[in-house]
Amino acid sequence: MVNFGKRLMADQLEEWKEYYINYKMMKKKVKQYVQQTQNGGRNREQVLKEFSRMLDDQIEKIVLFLLQQQGHLASRIEKLGEERALLMEQADASQISELREAYREVGIDLMKLLRFVDMNATGIRKILKKFDKRFGYKFTDYYVSTRANHPCSQLQQIFKQVGIVAVVGALSRNLAFLQDHQGNFPSIYDHPSITLKDPIIEQINHSVQKLTHATNLLQFIGQHALIIPEDMHSGSEDLVDDQSYHFMSLLLNLANTFLYMVNTYIIVPTADDYSVSLGAAATVCGVIIGSMAVAQVFSSVYFSAWSNKSYFRPLVFSSIMLFLGNLLYALAYDVNSLTVLIVGRLLCGLGSARAVNRRYISDCVPLKTRLQASAGFVSASALGMACGPALAGLLQTNFKIYGFTFDQNTLPGWIMCLAWITYLFWLWISFKEPDHIVRENSVNTPSSDSGHRRNSNLEDGLAQPFLIDAKESLDENGEDNDENEEDPEDSHKPATSLTAAYRLLTPSVKVQLLIYFMLKFAMEILLSESSVVTTFYFNWSTSTVAMFLAVLGLTVLPVNVIVGSYVTNLFQDRQILVASEIMVLIGIAMSFRFTSHYSVPQYVSSALITFVFAEVLEGVNLSLLSRVMSSRLSRGTYNGGLLSTEAGTLARVAADMTITAAGYLGQNSLLNVTLLPSFVICVASIVATFCTYNSLY
Repeated sequence: MVNFGKRLMADQLEEWKEYYINYKMMKKKVKQYVQQTQNGGRNREQVLKEFSRMLDDQIEKIVLFLLQQQGHLASRIEKLGEERALLMEQADASQISELREAYREVGIDLMKLLRFVDMNATGIRKILKKFDKRFGYKFTDYYVSTRANHPCSQLQQIFKQVGIVAVVGALSRNLAFLQDHQGNFPSIYDHPSITLKDPIIEQINHSVQKLTHATNLLQFIGQHALIIPEDMHSGSEDLVDDQSYHFMSLLLNLANTFLYMVNTYIIVPTADDYSVSLGAAATVCGVIIGSMAVAQVFSSVYFSAWSNKSYFRPLVFSSIMLFLGNLLYALAYDVNSLTVLIVGRLLCGLGSARAVNRRYISDCVPLKTRLQASAGFVSASALGMACGPALAGLLQTNFKIYGFTFDQNTLPGWIMCLAWITYLFWLWISFKEPDHIVRENSVNTPSSDSGHRRNSNLEDGLAQPFLIDAKESLDENGEDNDENEEDPEDSHKPATSLTAAYRLLTPSVKVQLLIYFMLKFAMEILLSESSVVTTFYFNWSTSTVAMFLAVLGLTVLPVNVIVGSYVTNLFQDRQILVASEIMVLIGIAMSFRFTSHYSVPQYVSSALITFVFAEVLEGVNLSLLSRVMSSRLSRGTYNGGLLSTEAGTLARVAADMTITAAGYLGQNSLLNVTLLPSFVICVASIVATFCTYNSLY
């Protein structure tokens, strides 16, 4: 992989050479500063002032040239506008065609300017990250907050291209007007949904999206799902085009995600009653619910590896396993066997294809729709989480057909059997294997790394509108690899085992995985024991428990909207992270039973606080994880998505086993005993967060 310094020299326009950021000089200065401070020649304050002044000069040079070029483009468009007004009176088709080409020439020059901004914005981000790395000092935060928020900010001219967007608007409007010789084409301002089919404008709009990406919410949700990493490569490497993209296959992956989440949570309101009906204690529901997560620990690995060669076959296998698992779950009552019940749930866990669903979106969906697909993944998960308990609440009936029992305990299994056999039929007739998989299989070439090489950045690392939120192609320590003499092939190839992946985990990544473990543990304790706790203390019916869990699940999307659209624009992710951890801790503390009287308002309010802020924490946690994780973990079988899935799954297993073990102490002690580990792990995660706080940005 070519490092940024060489790429900047190769890609810059010769006639604009003196106006680019002098990245080579800045990099040498950083190295000198390190040597001087180590030798005692300069103190840190002097270095910070000089480096700030030098960077200010570089940015001022870039911005003044940018404004000058914008002025030239604006003048050309103004003159062409005068010609257009005259030609419209004459309605000369040949001259109108020439005028249209003149506008397109302006568009070509505008694309050069956009590329100029792109390269310089990348250089600014990279030199700031290099400075932070060498000095162990978070200078980026100080520099951005003082420069970007100043009323005379020059930095905002680079990262908020209002002038350039205005030029794009003028070009689009005039070309649209010329598309009809009589000028009857509707204005783009009066009809914003109308898309001008002009190749130059399409290329310009694609370039502008690199710089002023307008989908903060979708970006947040995509990172929430760990599908959209921040260190993806150049958009030019995206090999998925509109022709090879198959929407129905994407829809089938989202449907798989939705049904799996329904399958996971549909049994929660009735698992305790089912275990009692089979002669076990109510708290054995922890084993019943957790057995699915136990199997998922293993299924995540083989599904991740299998998706290197196919997406269709893993989804077929997943559907078959889930059908068989639910069939055994439904039959367990009639055969009066707790073992059959648990085996059924284990088979369901072995059918967990979420690793395939994630990877299909990251590998097989074009860049321009990948964020929407990622948001769809999270939305499908949230909707399934809410629909599962809600559906269980509607299955309050009891009848027999040919000796098979259909009641609130067995109907979830029968319903999901029907759902998965229907899904399998739909999958069989509608799914299309991606073209790159077909090509690789036809020539028998290794494909373990092929998909994730296409996990390209939404426009060269400029998807985020603010400086501190962006990231380029990095080395394994998360930094620019300009001076790394290691073989580029070795430094960027994916991890080939869990052990190799673990070696790539920095303290920051380990802390984020600990936080993910904590929040999943706390949420699983809350959800899995809800039926037992509410029945014991409040005598809630199955329908009431189901409604309560459905309401919790329905909070997921509104929370993501608020955090992704508003909160992340007001605060740094690490600030939101700490605040959310503290609120989760408060929610857990409020859940403890301190007196003999335990009220519904206390339980419901504490559960809402814990669940909602755990959701906030999950989104911010995975967003930060995508930023601090090695680029080598963004692809291959043992990727960041797999590691986070394993951490979350292990947390769910631990939580469900805790519930079952605590059941031996009696239901009166269940609540406090299960909340204690959640409280301790949460405190530990907060302490660990503060220890690595300065590395989270």
